[in-house]
Amino acid sequence: MKRTVFFISDRTGITAEMLGQSLLSQFEEAEFEKISLPFIDNEKKALQAKEKIDEAYAKGTQPIVFDTIVTPEIRKVIMESKGLVLDFFHTFIGPLENALGLKSGFRVGKTHSYDEKGEYDSRIDAINFALNNDDGATTRYYDRAELILVGVSRCGKTPTSLYMAMQFGIHVANYPFTDEDMEDLKLPPMLKKYKHKLFGLTINAQRLHEIRTERRANSQYASLKQCQLEIREVESLMRKERIPYITTTSKSIEEIATKIMVKSGLKRISF
Repeated sequence: MKRTVFFISDRTGITAEMLGQSLLSQFEEAEFEKISLPFIDNEKKALQAKEKIDEAYAKGTQPIVFDTIVTPEIRKVIMESKGLVLDFFHTFIGPLENALGLKSGFRVGKTHSYDEKGEYDSRIDAINFALNNDDGATTRYYDRAELILVGVSRCGKTPTSLYMAMQFGIHVANYPFTDEDMEDLKLPPMLKKYKHKLFGLTINAQRLHEIRTERRANSQYASLKQCQLEIREVESLMRKERIPYITTTSKSIEEIATKIMVKSGLKRISF
């Protein structure tokens, strides 16, 4: 039987979802019905959320509630529900106050606020950069890139570039090695110039075959033989040119991006 899980927040709910999902991922055998309730920012909305939690309880199992509610009056309503309420802020704020010898500000939306340094604009600029420099569309702005991802087509370069832009504010371009490059694969001149910025992604040939088949079934591009050839050649080039690389086969985008940050020594913007 699926267990109902609520993510409740007085803002977007991203923090509650992110932390809650991290905890739930440790229980692989369990099935969950996940419900997000963002912008619960007054008592009326809190009472409506409480009703939904209690309705889920009436179906037979106690629902799990992850919340990041700051306002005491709103939080009190949620706490009075029949769910198992796991409140992130109140779990950790108290110990932090004791350790720091300070009282917290407890301001709604503080997690997503930005200061006068322009971090928000920097992140938007990074996202635009990733979109404009995707898939080798242009190489003339590589001097602005902090990182250039290289690898075969469909190995995860685009989603990784966008994730790093959104989460870390990193300016990432990406360049694909295509089947046309394989006959005499070399590092193109525009990449040699920025070799210190290059980072490679590779992938298991069978997994690449599956991904490409969804996009272009029964084509040479998607054939297992072609996937094996391209991966073999590109990995050989990266070893020859001493370009650091990781495999994306069984990793999430979050894990791929974090490993790249660690291996490359890049520093994220502090949001």
